[in-house]
Amino acid sequence: MEAAEERTPGIPDTRTGPPFMAGERESLESWLEFYRETLLLKIGGLTARQLCQSAVPPSTLTIAGIVRHLTDVERYWFSNVVAGTAQRPRHRATDRDADFNAYSTETALADVAAYSEELAQVRILAAAPALDAPLPGRRHGQELNLRWVYTHMIEEYARHLGHVDLLRECLDGTTGY
Repeated sequence: MEAAEERTPGIPDTRTGPPFMAGERESLESWLEFYRETLLLKIGGLTARQLCQSAVPPSTLTIAGIVRHLTDVERYWFSNVVAGTAQRPRHRATDRDADFNAYSTETALADVAAYSEELAQVRILAAAPALDAPLPGRRHGQELNLRWVYTHMIEEYARHLGHVDLLRECLDGTTGY
């Protein structure tokens, strides 16, 4: 009998949808947090091999690549732009496409853990600034505010969660919002 493969944590779906009558900041924060939780639900129970499997040829897109990408995106926007630090990307430090392409079955489960660690850090950073105040960091030399970052991150997650939906369904038939 073969030993069971290690898997990402399967977590119960305890999400509550964003409130219908929220103010602007609460609405933006709620949608982003809902999507962050959705990613963890969608990858729950997968093995390292499944995380690294491209399921829709000829695409090389994998769930591991998406998780790595979102880890770097969270770090860039919240640590570097919102907080004004200069942290190097976890995955793209030397290769612009390493987040999507340099995954491996040896590191895939650690990459998922790194995503959760990054979220713990960036949640703290986003709590302070006002939505419309200029942020310490810039994007291509331009000032921007937290409202723009939240809106962009919601769009980023919505796009990549669609990819994860397709990849997960190809892997094991699992679907769901």
